[in-house]
Amino acid sequence: MKGSDLIRRLLVVVFLAIIVPACQPASEQTQTIEPLPTLASLVTPVEFDFNAAQQTALGFLDAWQHGDFETMYNLIAFSSQEANPKDSFIALYQASKAEMTLQNLRYTAVSLFAQRADVAVLNYNVSFTTDLVGEFNDDNRDLQLVFDPRVSDWRVAWTPGDIFAEMADGGRLRLEISAPSRASIYDHQDHILADQNGRIVVVRAVKQAITDWPTCLSLLAPAMAKDPLDVQRIYDESSPDWLMELGTMEVAAYDQSHTQLEQVCAAQFSSRPTRRYINGTIMPSIVGTVGYPDEADIPAAEAAGFERDSILGKSGIELSWDEKLRGRPGGRLLIVTTSANIVREIARSASNPPESVWLTIDSDLQAAVMKILSDAYSANKDGWGSTSRGAAAVVMDIHTGDILAMVSYPTYDAAAFAPFPSMGRTAANLMVEQLQSDPRRPLLNRPAQGLYPLGSVMKIISATAVADTGVYALNQRYSCSGVWSRDIKRFDWLAGGHGTLTLPQALTQSCNPYFYEVGYQLNQADPYALPSYARRLGMGSSTGLTDITDAPGLIIDPDWKLANLGIEWTFSDAVNMAIGQGEVQVTPLQVVRMVAAIANGGTLYRPHLVEKVGILGEAPSFVNSPEPMANINIKPEVMDTIREGICNVTSTRAGTAEFQFRAYPELQRIGICGKTGTAQDGSSASALSHAWFASYAPRDNPEIAVIVLVENSGEGSDVAAPIARDILRYYFLDHP
Repeated sequence: MKGSDLIRRLLVVVFLAIIVPACQPASEQTQTIEPLPTLASLVTPVEFDFNAAQQTALGFLDAWQHGDFETMYNLIAFSSQEANPKDSFIALYQASKAEMTLQNLRYTAVSLFAQRADVAVLNYNVSFTTDLVGEFNDDNRDLQLVFDPRVSDWRVAWTPGDIFAEMADGGRLRLEISAPSRASIYDHQDHILADQNGRIVVVRAVKQAITDWPTCLSLLAPAMAKDPLDVQRIYDESSPDWLMELGTMEVAAYDQSHTQLEQVCAAQFSSRPTRRYINGTIMPSIVGTVGYPDEADIPAAEAAGFERDSILGKSGIELSWDEKLRGRPGGRLLIVTTSANIVREIARSASNPPESVWLTIDSDLQAAVMKILSDAYSANKDGWGSTSRGAAAVVMDIHTGDILAMVSYPTYDAAAFAPFPSMGRTAANLMVEQLQSDPRRPLLNRPAQGLYPLGSVMKIISATAVADTGVYALNQRYSCSGVWSRDIKRFDWLAGGHGTLTLPQALTQSCNPYFYEVGYQLNQADPYALPSYARRLGMGSSTGLTDITDAPGLIIDPDWKLANLGIEWTFSDAVNMAIGQGEVQVTPLQVVRMVAAIANGGTLYRPHLVEKVGILGEAPSFVNSPEPMANINIKPEVMDTIREGICNVTSTRAGTAEFQFRAYPELQRIGICGKTGTAQDGSSASALSHAWFASYAPRDNPEIAVIVLVENSGEGSDVAAPIARDILRYYFLDHP
């Protein structure tokens, strides 16, 4: 029987029971009054369709499962809708989802029973899966349904208690997050580079204890260096008896203002650890820094359990290994009263401990390389030191790809970019402003992101290509005069030339005409040959470094030139490329990797900055292992010829850098193999060349590759070679 028929039957019964007797004499009325009929006393009882009630309940729960709050609202009773406008209903579910960090939910219907003919109850269980407190169950829940005459169908008699029972009486969800303290960063020798031993002051106050909020706000906001509107929002959203966390301030600001804040704001203070950088100037572009998440990153941070004002990785290792360093917050999901009393703890999870990161960098070596560069600039402050904007130096283990030192000069202090800088916010802001406007671009990580023409260091690649392809014999001779001419004219750096040279001798003496001819002959054989070998040796693409960003550089070929410039390739392109000019753009990191491959027999390793990751005192969760990315596949006899040519650069009188190593017999005994490079800048006619020195050592049993690049400074043999020499001296002779 339909609900409308039931109502008509009831009205008839009521009429017969009340209205008709009222028309009879009083004496008769007294004798015939009987109790009002109930459903049970009807001759023909009304039967409701409880299957329909069940379908409504399941539809409501399905919609919740899929986050379809509008459908849920359409399935609640008219009286519930009158008491709870749609916007409020949807907002409550959305807020609850966000507070729980809810990923999904599953429900299981247990039973449906009737409380009355027009009231049914679905008993069910729910399993919630959340980002922060994991998975938890809430069993034995009741969803009440009523037959709603307005729609002649069953609807949910909804209250907030259908989210969690305790919310029916005004309770609300609150997620208490327990974020672990950020882990440390160490160097290869366990020296701390970054830790949480800095300190900031947390400011709290009870709202009802503040007698003059406007005055308090006028003092508090500037002391915390915080927007007054943000502080006001915290105040407005807090109950009178809440202990509000209003923000943080630097120790210096606390020393200056805490007495007045205690008097006016009834402020309470506590200490909280913050990021501290030890020797923050020796490798800021590697270690990186931390800060508040950008607006675009806030949703992901909150989904991981972090507040929008959490301090997370922003650059360098701090960013690339952020998930390990920050750990994962734990927390408690609670239902609390408006006065913040806990009614129920729904679920809790422990935080995942953060893990420290150990770098491959030796900070003693890093600091020594930084000082060697700085001293070189100081010693030449009236010469190239006044024109050069910066320099890069890299030391790599040739057998593993581990980076032992990677210096970008000039440097800066990473602490200036931290939320609570050790030098104070005012000084830090001034420092950041100066860094961003400095024409020397100190924020550029030159080893990994600086792009430069390679100059004569490219001759290693050109010699390899011409010999490995068989275009030249290993002992190919060429008369190296001071001029080379084939429709175009090119000149040697040595006016009179070098005489007749073999391939290794041409490398040792860095004869330009020899390599102009190499470029020409390779192009005659195959215009793609030289670009192909440059790429095979790691130029023109990322090195594979994952710990920080590196630039891919550029090696062009006939296809690239036509597609990007609309110009046909000519032999002059190959001639220019053969000596590292033209469109060649490489990073020092690519070059050190290439030299390492020449030294180790042909393996291009992925460069690594991270040695291991784990909890101090426990087995590490990650340990770096050598990762070969490619073999350059050069014939062994060609490799031997290349090594012969570059190892004589520092040890024979004809070598371009011999004069820089002549007075260092200890290095001569070790054996230093290297190649000088002088690369024309091209930015202006008056710009000095970039100076390169690419090397490895020892000669017989190589261990490390060392690259030095000094921007706009002059000859590689005059500028870069002595800097590399001093780095090698420190590593092999003075290194503790």
